[in-house]
Amino acid sequence: MTRLSLFNSPLLLGFDHFERVLDRVAKMPAEGYPPYNIEQTGEHRLRITLAVAGFTENDLTIQIEGNQLVIRGKQQEDGDADRVFIHRGIATRQFQRSFVLADGIEVEGAELDNGLLCVDLLRPLTEERVRTVEIRSANNNSKSLETNAGRSSASQT
Repeated sequence: MTRLSLFNSPLLLGFDHFERVLDRVAKMPAEGYPPYNIEQTGEHRLRITLAVAGFTENDLTIQIEGNQLVIRGKQQEDGDADRVFIHRGIATRQFQRSFVLADGIEVEGAELDNGLLCVDLLRPLTEERVRTVEIRSANNNSKSLETNAGRSSASQT
């Protein structure tokens, strides 16, 4: 069975990367722990807030792996064996939460306050580029190759 692709048009060149990202996002597990919010804090700023009650700075790691922001939490075993719980409702399980970042998104920093981990992101302005491409005739191109014989084809562009 052939899969239908949104980016299969011959007019969409170089968008295969987006298709792979969408596939990766679709295959991510839909686990609900820890709960999180994503909010826009400015015109070009975002904030991801995770509820991580009971975790300390030493229990959490934030890494950027390729174009994914990965937040992991694992609490240290600190003598829970000595404690007797009548009810244990505060989750102490480890977690991993991943967010796919668009190209250009930068992680500015993170802060843990009152059980909320806030990760600040910056979406920088993209410059609109206009570039004129020189059109050469086939005859000029062959002369160029003769005079630049010592250079590789990649450096001739």
